[in-house]
Amino acid sequence: MTGRPEGAALKDRIILVPPLGPDVAIAGSLLDDCLGGPGGEALAALFATAPIARDLVLAVASNSAHLREAALRDGERLHRVLSSDPAALVDGLIASLSDPVADEPALRRRLRRVKAEAALAIALADIAGLWDVMEVTGALTRLADASLSAAIRFLLLEADAAGKVSLPDRSDPERGSGWIVLAMGKQGAFELNYSSDIDLIVFFDPTVVPVADKDDLTTLFVRLTRRLVAILQERTADGYVFRTDLRLRPDAGATPVAMSTTAALIYYESAGQNWERAAMIKARPAAGDIAAGERFLADLRPYVWRKYLDYAAIRDIHSIKRQIHAHKGHGEIAVAGHNVKLGRGGIREIEFFVQTQQLIAGGRNLDLRGRQTLAMLDALVAQGWLDEPARDLLADAYRFLRRVEHRVQMLNDEQTHTLPDDAEGLARVAHLMGYADSEAFATMLTEWLTAVSDQYSELFEEEADLSSQHGNMVFTGNDIDPGTLDTFTRLGFARPEDAIRIVASWHFGRYPAMRSSRARELLTEITPRLIVAFSETEAPDAALIAFDHFLARLPAGVQLFSLLSSNQSLVTLLAMVMGNSPYLAETVARRPHVVDALLEPQFFGNLPGRAELTRRLDAFFGEARGYEDVLDRARIFAQEQKFLIGVRVITGTAAARQLGQSFSRLADLLLERVLSATAAELEHQHGSIPGGRVALVAMGKLGSEELTAASDLDLILLYDHDRDAVQSDGRRPISPNQYYARLTQRLVTAITAPTAEGTLYDVDFRLRPSGNAGPLATRIDAFERYQREEAWTWEHMALTRARVVASTGGFGEEVERVIVETLSRQRDPLKILGDAADMRARLEQEKGSTDIWNLKRVPGGLVDLEFIAQTLRLVNDWREPAVRLRNTEAILLSAATHGLLSPAHRDVLLPAIRLFGDLTQAQRLTLPVKASVSEAPRGVHDVLCRVASAPSLAQLEAELRERQAAVRDAFVEIVGPVVRRTE
Repeated sequence: MTGRPEGAALKDRIILVPPLGPDVAIAGSLLDDCLGGPGGEALAALFATAPIARDLVLAVASNSAHLREAALRDGERLHRVLSSDPAALVDGLIASLSDPVADEPALRRRLRRVKAEAALAIALADIAGLWDVMEVTGALTRLADASLSAAIRFLLLEADAAGKVSLPDRSDPERGSGWIVLAMGKQGAFELNYSSDIDLIVFFDPTVVPVADKDDLTTLFVRLTRRLVAILQERTADGYVFRTDLRLRPDAGATPVAMSTTAALIYYESAGQNWERAAMIKARPAAGDIAAGERFLADLRPYVWRKYLDYAAIRDIHSIKRQIHAHKGHGEIAVAGHNVKLGRGGIREIEFFVQTQQLIAGGRNLDLRGRQTLAMLDALVAQGWLDEPARDLLADAYRFLRRVEHRVQMLNDEQTHTLPDDAEGLARVAHLMGYADSEAFATMLTEWLTAVSDQYSELFEEEADLSSQHGNMVFTGNDIDPGTLDTFTRLGFARPEDAIRIVASWHFGRYPAMRSSRARELLTEITPRLIVAFSETEAPDAALIAFDHFLARLPAGVQLFSLLSSNQSLVTLLAMVMGNSPYLAETVARRPHVVDALLEPQFFGNLPGRAELTRRLDAFFGEARGYEDVLDRARIFAQEQKFLIGVRVITGTAAARQLGQSFSRLADLLLERVLSATAAELEHQHGSIPGGRVALVAMGKLGSEELTAASDLDLILLYDHDRDAVQSDGRRPISPNQYYARLTQRLVTAITAPTAEGTLYDVDFRLRPSGNAGPLATRIDAFERYQREEAWTWEHMALTRARVVASTGGFGEEVERVIVETLSRQRDPLKILGDAADMRARLEQEKGSTDIWNLKRVPGGLVDLEFIAQTLRLVNDWREPAVRLRNTEAILLSAATHGLLSPAHRDVLLPAIRLFGDLTQAQRLTLPVKASVSEAPRGVHDVLCRVASAPSLAQLEAELRERQAAVRDAFVEIVGPVVRRTE
C-alpha cells in the first residue's frame, strides 16, 4: 500500500502497475499524440510529478484496445481522471446526470460522455488496485441506475408537455408516474460487470399512472420504453451508454416490452417458471416510480418466496445449470477458452448455490432474501446453512473470478465471459490481473476453478447411486430378481419377497402420488437410498410398510420425492420416523410439508426458545395476506414445529422431559397471534368496546406447561370494559356481552376449523364458570365472584394450573391477581381431601382403566399424581407460597423441599411423575391416542424403552405396575381412599 489517504488523486494512490502488453509500440505512439493534443501540456506536467501514472496508462493501453481508445482519445479527460479521487469523480459524474437538458440529442451526448469518463476512472481504479471488485461493481451499477433515471425523467417530462400524462410533480417526474423499471441480475444486486448489458423488466401500474384515459396505457409505455432503450444503446459518435436486454419479462416472445402490473401478477401466479422465481431474487426497482416498484415486488413475494421448502424448483433450476454445461461444453476445467461465468468452477456455480439455498429457505427466513452474492454467503453462515471455511473459499473465489471477468471484458468492451483461446490474448488478461506471465495466472485460475467445482459438487450435486454398493435392486418384470432377493435378505428384511413386491407395486402408478411419469422417475431414483435407510432401522419390514401406507395417502409425489432426492440425511431421518413412530408417519402422510422442518440447519441444536420461536413466527406471519392466510400459516407453523420437536425425541437428540414446555411455548405464541388476528377481524366489523380488555387463560396441561403432541387446549376467555360502555363503536354496534361471546366463538373457530392446511388444535372451554351452562366469555368481576362464592373444590383444583397466555391492555396481570387471591385463601383440609378422593372415585368409575399403558387413567397413574399435587397446593397455598406453582412435578418437589410431603412419599411420587410424563410424551409422539402399545411396531417399543432407560419392554411394564401400585398407596395415604359408589 502507498499509505496515501482515501480522497487523494488516483495518480498518488496507485498500488499496482501491470506488465507492458503486446501493443506497447502502438500505445506509446498514441500516448505521444495525446500529449501533443488538447490537454496534453497539463497531462505531461502530471506525468512529470507522478511518473507511475504514465507507467499505468502505458501498461493498460498496451494490453487493452478498448482502454487504449478510452484513455488516449481525450487528453483532458485522462488528466481529469488521473488528477481526481476516483470515488469523488464518479459521484460527481453521476450527480451531473440529474441536471436538466434541452433536448434528446443533448441528453444522448451527456449520457455517453459521462459513461465514458466514469468507465475509464473505474477501470483505472480497479487495475491500479485502489478499489476492490465490489466497489467496482457498485460504481458501475450506480452509473447504470443514474443513466436510466436521466432518460426516464426526460421522457416523462416530454410526455407531460405533450399532454400524454399529468405528472404530480414535474421537479421529480419519476415519483407517482406509475412507470416501473426493474433492474434484474447483476444490476439488481449492485454487481454489474464492466461491459455488462443491463437486464430490465418494464411494467406500469394502471392504478397510479397519472392520466385521465387509461384505455391505451400499453401503447403509451411501449413507446416510452422503446425510446428509453434507443437512448441508452444506440451507438453515436460518442459511443453508447448501456446495451439493454428486455427478454426477462414474462413470456417475452408474446408480450409487449412494457406490461401492466395486473397482467404481470396474473402471469407469475399462474404460469411463472422456476427460473423466473430465481431471477426475481435480484429484482430491484432501479428507476422510474420506485414506490410503485416496491409495491409490485411486495405483491410478488408469495410467488418468489414460498411458504414451503421447494426442492422441485431447486431440481428444475439445477437442471438449467446442467443444460448450460451440456450446451456450452463447459464440463471440464480449462484456461484457454474457458467461460469464467458459465464454465465448470465458474461464477455461476457460486451464484447458483447461493440462489438455490435462498429459494429453499428464504420463504421462512427473511435474512436470506438479499440480492448480493457475498452478503448472502455471510447470511447462509449466520443461519447455519453453510460453514465458514466454505463461505471464505467461495467468497474469495467469487472476487477473483469477477476480477478476471472484468479484465476479459476490458480487452474489447464486449459482453463476454470467455477467456481468449490464444497465447497473446491470455497474456493480456494475465497482465491486467497483475501477473508477469500467463503460466502463473493460469495456475492460480485453475486452483480457484477447481476449488469452486469441488465445493459446488460437495454442496449441491447429486450423490452416487447406492444400489451398486449393496447389490441388485431390480423391480421390473413379473418374477422376483434373484439378485434383488439376495440384496434384501442381506440388508435384513425378514420377509424380503413381500418387501420387493411392495417396492415393485410403486412403479405401476396405482397410488395418486405416482401417477405422473415425473414422480415415478424420481421415486425410481431414490428407491435404493430408501431401501438402505429402512434396512438400518430396528424393523426394516415395518418401516417399509409404514412408508408404503404413507405413499398410498400422499396426494402428489413430485415435491417430496424431489426433496428426498436432494437430501440423503433426510431419507435416513424419514426412515427412522417410519420405523419408530406410526403417529409421526401419519402426520407426514397427511401433511408432507412438515418434513421441511427437518432441513433447518438448527435442527440438531437446542430446541428453540421463546425468542427464537417468536423470531421465526414474526418472519412467517409477516407476509400473511389477510385473516385466512394468518390461520393457514398458524397451522403450517404448528405442524412443522410439532413434527420437528417430535423427531428430535424419536432420534434421541432431545429428551422427552423437554417436550411439555416446548409444545406449550409453541401453543402460547400461536394463541397470542390467532387471538390478535381474530380480535382485529371482529373490530373491523363491530368496532371496539370502550375500555375493552381481554385475557386468554390456559388451563389443564397447557396451563401447567405439560402439553403433549396430541393434547387438547383447555381455555377460558375473560374480559373487562368501562363501566358505562353499552355497545361497541363500529359500523355494526353490539353489546359487550355479545361482543366477547362472539370473539370467543370466532376464536374457537379460528383454532379448530379445518382449513386447507388442517386444524390447529382441539379446544375445550368447559372449565369456564358454570361449564357449558355459562356464557362463553366471562367478565372478570363475575369470574372473581364465582370463584369466591360458587366454585366447587374440583374447579379450584383445576385453577391451580391456570395461566394467562395472551392479554391486552395489561389485563393479564389483573387476572393473575384474581387467580392468586382465589387460591391463597385458607381452606378446610378435610373438605379438600374428601372432595378430591370422591372426585377421583367418580372418574375411576366413569372413565377408569386397568391398562398399565393408559398412564393417565390407570389407578396410580397421572390423575392420581395431579390430584395429590393440586390438593397439596390448595391446602397449603395460604401458608407456604413456595407451592404456588402450576406444574405437577414442580409442586411435588417444592412440597417435599418445604416439609409438606414426607421423604417416603417424595421417593415414590417424583420418580413416578417423571417416568409417566416422559412415557406419555413418547406415546403421543409414536402412537395414535387409542393405539395399543403391545401391538405397536418394535421401533415404538425401542423408543419407549430408551425414554425410560429400560432394557426391555417386559421389564418396563413390570416397573410400571410397581410404580403405579406405589402411587395409589401414596394417594390413599395423602388424599384418602378411592371408594367406588354403588348404585
